[in-house]
Amino acid sequence: MADAKVIPIGEGGRRGRSREEPPAPPSAGSPSAGREEAGHEDEVAGVAGGGLDRALARGFAFLRRRLSGAYEIDDFGYDRDLTDEVLMTVLRPVFEKYFRVEVRGMENVPAEGGALLVSNHSGTLPWDGLMLQVAVRDHHPADRHLRLLAADLVFQLPVVNELARKAGHTLACAEDAQELLERGELVGVMPEGFKGIGKPFADRYKLQRFGRGGFVATALRAGVPIVPCSIVGAEEIYPMLGNSRVAARLLNLPYFPITPTFPWLGPLGAVPLPTKWTIQLGEPIETKDHPPEAADDPMLMFQLTDQVRETIQHTLYKLLVARRSVFF
Repeated sequence: MADAKVIPIGEGGRRGRSREEPPAPPSAGSPSAGREEAGHEDEVAGVAGGGLDRALARGFAFLRRRLSGAYEIDDFGYDRDLTDEVLMTVLRPVFEKYFRVEVRGMENVPAEGGALLVSNHSGTLPWDGLMLQVAVRDHHPADRHLRLLAADLVFQLPVVNELARKAGHTLACAEDAQELLERGELVGVMPEGFKGIGKPFADRYKLQRFGRGGFVATALRAGVPIVPCSIVGAEEIYPMLGNSRVAARLLNLPYFPITPTFPWLGPLGAVPLPTKWTIQLGEPIETKDHPPEAADDPMLMFQLTDQVRETIQHTLYKLLVARRSVFF
């Protein structure tokens, strides 16, 4: 069997296209076959001895697929098998035990077809995007995956670049987003960008500008619904009290945060506070009634962008009023 090939990244951060061999049948080791194989071994291990045996069976099945090349990587670099079996396994305890994320409104995310999830962005480091990815993977009844759009900086960092690609993230550009949506993928975008994630603690839960509404144009051209998403809890994990602009320029970063623990405690200061999170997914805003050329109408773009932003902001306020405590 031919080994799966990783396609090199082009200058624009996008993976180059290549001709691929026809997909192998499930018996030859596709991800679905891998899941069936792992599921079968789960059943055998369950009879033999419980959770540890099941984990070992899954681990051995995963290693066998990696060694035999029985896994797939798409032309964006997404490795679904690695994401499910390794990255999600690492992030899941943070989601469930550390941030204790409560997910609401997952029924608003379509069971099939493309959709654009638009969320607020905060927290100094992008934990919110990762937790949203786990939320969709573990709580959507159709076992869907979320493909996040990430800033250029993510793909300029060693190690982080490869991990992001393998986890399904891609460059935040209209071309990549539209192609994924037209393939029927769920795509996540946080339009505030660095303005949101790097804002001072005093401005917590106050949405920054959503740019020029490029995400709305992408959804209109692809004819997919927009699902507003509001995340509470991320603002307090690293209370950003200041920003060292000199350090940011020296390190070529958009900001250099000063928090109660960083940089004073060194690496320990990078440990987030264990806040209690809520992720609320709102009712989808349909775009299919508009023709693709509506993406060139600036007034419609402004109206839809403002509608999405106001929906997220209003939901944030409602969640904050109902919240008992930052940590409980």
